[in-house]
Amino acid sequence: MKVSEAVMKRRSVRAFTEEAVETESILECLRKAARAPSGGNVQPWKITVVNGEATRRLRAIMEERLAGTPHPDGEAPEYAVYPPKLAEPYRTARYEVGEEMYGHLGIARKDKAARRQWFANNYRLFGAPAAIFCFMDRCMLPPQWSDCGMFLQTFMLLLEEAGLNSCPQECWYQYPRTIADFCNMPENMMLFCGVAIGHEDTAHPVNRLRTRRFPDTEWLNIVE
Repeated sequence: MKVSEAVMKRRSVRAFTEEAVETESILECLRKAARAPSGGNVQPWKITVVNGEATRRLRAIMEERLAGTPHPDGEAPEYAVYPPKLAEPYRTARYEVGEEMYGHLGIARKDKAARRQWFANNYRLFGAPAAIFCFMDRCMLPPQWSDCGMFLQTFMLLLEEAGLNSCPQECWYQYPRTIADFCNMPENMMLFCGVAIGHEDTAHPVNRLRTRRFPDTEWLNIVE
């Protein structure tokens, strides 16, 4: 598979089959992804792989959280995913993708309960059998978040090459202590995001979603 083919094929899958994923396949992609660039070669990512029985344990814990049982020591989000007042055209882009997704699911905008119920599937990894969680040392700065982004994109493209699908998930920012404890991460490590990994359920309507991209006239500038 060419790099360009992997780029065009990769998308966020939000419904997976139960087909198992070999841990070694994930590890092979991670080891290759470690060649991703990072400023000063600091390689700030710290990755935990969750698969098989560990995935089932994580889902059980998250069902408790969703049912209202908090972390024993309490927890709160450690960063904001979006600015408090998202400006245009970014606000519209975010709104449109949400409406299109719920449209495929047949969930009306006014049906808040059904939307919350669907969103909870994030914490079930959308049925994926495996996942990774990405952490960084708290001493790191914004440029190192960019480094982790390059690593994660490289990893997801390699998953495509390996015949696997994925969904990057920043939703886990709401449960940083739960995930850090589950992954046996020390206090100095901060959770960035998770990535669900598995095989796409091609029959599920949510996977009909194809997000649009801004035309290059909106983001591209050329100086010659």
